[in-house]
Amino acid sequence: MGATITTRVSDNIAQEIKIISNTEHLDKSAVVRRLLVDAIRRWRVENALKQYAKGGITLWKAAENARISLREMIEYASEKDISFQYTVDDLREDFEELK
Repeated sequence: MGATITTRVSDNIAQEIKIISNTEHLDKSAVVRRLLVDAIRRWRVENALKQYAKGGITLWKAAENARISLREMIEYASEKDISFQYTVDDLREDFEELK
């Protein structure tokens, strides 16, 4: 079993959770868990893209940090209009990580 986290939310958020719960035929706990998983995944991708855009990490490393495939990371970068920054040194680094 996982950890229990307790938090207060606004009435608006509670109402939205109830609407989703009724629409999806899920209990509120399941809805909150699903929303948290989606939000954490989105945060990991956005954080990795920020690091990549600043030149701090390679696209391969960004994908690894976000726990998604390289193909998915390329698609996310493209959607955000982040230019493809891949040098020969980046290629060498990626090959070294594969060993």
